[in-house]
Amino acid sequence: MKASAFLYPWDVLGDPDAPARIADLGVRQVTLASAYHSTRALTPRHPGHRIVTAEHAAVLYPPGELYWRGRDLRPYASGAWAPGDAFGQAARALAEAGLDVHSWVVLAHNSRLGAEHPGTSVVNAYGDRYPWAPCIAQPRVRAYLVALAAEAAVRPGALGTELESCGWYGLAHLHGHDKIAGVVLDDTAQYLMSLCFCPSCGQGYEEAGLKEGELRDRVRRALEPVWRGGPPDASGAELLAATLPFRTRVAQELQEAAVAAVRGRAGAGFQVLLHADPRPDRCGANVGVDAGHVLGVADGVVVPCGGAGGAGGVSLLEPFAARATGGSVIAANLTVVSGMGGRPAALGEEAGRVVSLGATELRLYHVGLASDEDLDAVRNAGALP
Repeated sequence: MKASAFLYPWDVLGDPDAPARIADLGVRQVTLASAYHSTRALTPRHPGHRIVTAEHAAVLYPPGELYWRGRDLRPYASGAWAPGDAFGQAARALAEAGLDVHSWVVLAHNSRLGAEHPGTSVVNAYGDRYPWAPCIAQPRVRAYLVALAAEAAVRPGALGTELESCGWYGLAHLHGHDKIAGVVLDDTAQYLMSLCFCPSCGQGYEEAGLKEGELRDRVRRALEPVWRGGPPDASGAELLAATLPFRTRVAQELQEAAVAAVRGRAGAGFQVLLHADPRPDRCGANVGVDAGHVLGVADGVVVPCGGAGGAGGVSLLEPFAARATGGSVIAANLTVVSGMGGRPAALGEEAGRVVSLGATELRLYHVGLASDEDLDAVRNAGALP
């Protein structure tokens, strides 16, 4: 079974031993970030640093001036954490070690974009903006994301790509000094708090027969019991069902356009996968999709399956497996970092389990963040060819 290891360029640059160390794990492929959100990352083996702070969402290569000239929105260049063509340099070093390189592109997750262009952000029913979440119903946002997908995916040395956050982002977000866990939000409450009420979404609701002002009020009323410590009002499920067709259509249009743009730029043979969740109401890095639709658009999906050895979300594989054709890639994404909930020593057992549920490939998240002990466990698990 083919396995790919997630990696950042800064895990490789300045560490001449990194490519051989990754290849020694037994993987044949690396999924290397080319466009990524802000983060603070550990680099436990790097000879020059231990912590990398990516201060804002950026492309990890020089964006093409001619490509972006005249566009309303454009990507940000990275700072010292990934200078110059960091992706290209890392990709060449990995290829020299015999590894295939696929790009890893984060799309609708960009806090700097929301800070500098507030009108692009998701706005909840209370009028609060989510600067990390570009609203994909807005034509200029969609145009930007499609253009970004094509450029960031099709980098020299990349044989394919994985598109993360190619859909709706919402309330859920890893945030510095976070203080929103005081009230428990179930799936319906998360969805209602992720509904967008920007002008583009308001128009979409109206076209779907939903009056925007009335919908906003109904969402607030449905959420009122949540702030007192209970579940949403029963009308919350009705609001989810009423608004989901519009949001699903918008997400599918973005996915279709992004995949077409990537293929148009790359040509034949370039693999395109989407990070996905089979529940269409889900937001975030693994966007909610219709399994049949997404497998008809992309070459396959990467599905979150929790920590290696844990229950995780392996049941999420089954809806995709049921709709897969002979050529569909169903990649199970397993965490192999102990400190992030993974059990890398159980990777062999977990690999067998996800295969039984329909996985055709593995993804290992994230070998750049893992300790030496974790990597030794992956190497010794016997799950990789």
